[in-house]
Amino acid sequence: MEDKVMEKVMEEVMKKLGKETEAPAAAAKKISSAGITEFVGTAIGDTLGLVIANIDHTLHSFMKLDPKYKSIGIVGARTGAGPHVMAADEAVKATNTEIISIELPRDTKGGAGHGCLILFGAEDVSDARRAVEVCLKELDRTFGDVYANGAGHIELQYTARASYACNKAFGAPIGKAFGLIVGAPAAIGVITADTAIKAANVDIVGYASPSTTSYSNEAILFISGDSGAVRQSILAAKDVGVKLLEVLGNEAAPSVTTPYI
Repeated sequence: MEDKVMEKVMEEVMKKLGKETEAPAAAAKKISSAGITEFVGTAIGDTLGLVIANIDHTLHSFMKLDPKYKSIGIVGARTGAGPHVMAADEAVKATNTEIISIELPRDTKGGAGHGCLILFGAEDVSDARRAVEVCLKELDRTFGDVYANGAGHIELQYTARASYACNKAFGAPIGKAFGLIVGAPAAIGVITADTAIKAANVDIVGYASPSTTSYSNEAILFISGDSGAVRQSILAAKDVGVKLLEVLGNEAAPSVTTPYI
């Protein structure tokens, strides 16, 4: 008798979960089919992807866009910056587009870091749309080495071959291995930066602290060099940074998705 009752309870629970899962999907379908032709999609980090096929010529002028780029792709997010820039870097490699601008507003819905606004320029709207699609798809991967809890976050990014997005946002040498190491709060970021540099022979591309990051509570290190050395530096920083974050928050700081480095 008890087994039958439990079976019935579990059946009702599964039905409820199924409805809750279907609701967001139905909402997304409604938005994408509501005549909003600019809509491309959404992704992790409260990220929105949009495209404008033929931007208004007056706005085009005020935005100081290259005259040849009539179409623009737009990726904006409330949470995240590094993951989006790395995803945009892959998008530029895969499409006939150019990074127009990358801005990192102080946001993250009350967190320690940034949101972002990234614009792709293209002569053809299909290229702009494709760039946005690639960027949105890549975010599940690039959020893999973001570790977070209530106390803050550790963000690590790596590419074996930096392209134009990394160059525009962070000054990364094009074609070389590049790494990004973020510690929030900034005190942890200082330690992870020092640990990373001591761990391997890499070049410092840049360093940012609250006064140079829209006053976000982060310290950030940008490194370049041999791919193996860059990766070794990042992993050493990860080990120290995650431990400190977990001690500070008195709770685990798991990966947001699945680690990729």
